Amino acid sequence: MSTTQSTGAEVRLIDVTRSWGSVTALGGVSLHVRAGSFCVLLGPSGCGKTTCLRIVAGLDSATSGRVEIGGRDVTALPPAARGVAMVFQSYALFPHLTVEENILFGLKARSVPAPERGRRLARAVETLGIGQLLARRPGQLSGGQQQRVALGRAIVAEAPVCLMDEPLSNLDAQLRAEMRAEILGLQRRLGITMLYVTHDQTEAMAMADQVVLLRGGHIEQDAPPAELYARPATSFAAGFVGTPPMNLLKLAPDGTVAGAGGPVLGEGGARLAGIRPEALRVGETGIPVRVTHAEYLGADTVVACQAGESRVLARLPGRAALAAGTPLHLAADPADIHLFDAETGARIATRDR
Repeated sequence: MSTTQSTGAEVRLIDVTRSWGSVTALGGVSLHVRAGSFCVLLGPSGCGKTTCLRIVAGLDSATSGRVEIGGRDVTALPPAARGVAMVFQSYALFPHLTVEENILFGLKARSVPAPERGRRLARAVETLGIGQLLARRPGQLSGGQQQRVALGRAIVAEAPVCLMDEPLSNLDAQLRAEMRAEILGLQRRLGITMLYVTHDQTEAMAMADQVVLLRGGHIEQDAPPAELYARPATSFAAGFVGTPPMNLLKLAPDGTVAGAGGPVLGEGGARLAGIRPEALRVGETGIPVRVTHAEYLGADTVVACQAGESRVLARLPGRAALAAGTPLHLAADPADIHLFDAETGARIATRDR
């Protein structure tokens, strides 16, 4: 997809901390989002991603640290002075106003002249294809239509930075996939900088230029999606990203899978061997496992197995009719094996990777 010249602004968080008494939501977070890029803040509930977004927006204040937008220190500025637009999870539409009135509400509040409001409205309507909805009220709209109206309100602000807090969580799976494509296309056409919060790693991998994976108020890994998948920095990152997620197998002192034996996967001791389910194949030799159940998904089958002390998932092509209790050997290429410290979770460098 071709892109327009960037009209976005870079965003920087510099050692940002947010605490409430003894509770720390963010602990010294620093990140750099390039102008005109799509950055996803990813992580489980309670990891600090929404707090991070609200601090960028100015809806919450940092206990310490600094926020910069477009090279300007905005840490002490109110939301209206930061040059950001925001799309909330709940859409936050006024039920008594029409679609047109909802989209223009912020511009009217800021006393933007009527001709300028009309120009911006026309641009948003054309971009989102919602001209037929302008006279309706939110209660007369589907979830996807309400999402487009919320996007329209953000577009007319013409802010260089757009913040989105789990905007697709209320939609069904098919509509989520359609809206992902629409939002990404919108960001590319407008050239704005987008910070997008989600706990759905599929959304992150499909949309982002940059994924910031958070855990417990700290950044676990900050990388492009392909790097996050191919070289997870920690066992947490390895187990969070991927469908199904990476297998993490406990190793015995001899480097084989604890309680199962088989080939040596790496140095033994306090080590975990990580293998993607799609990297495993059934072979004459390999890790000895016993099937517990299989899920046929059409294009492939996810087979759950037990290997000694570890549970193993293998994603096999086509339909694999494997009954519970079937013994197998699962093999993987050495280049597809990742090693992690079992205590710290940190990636262990190997000659190949």
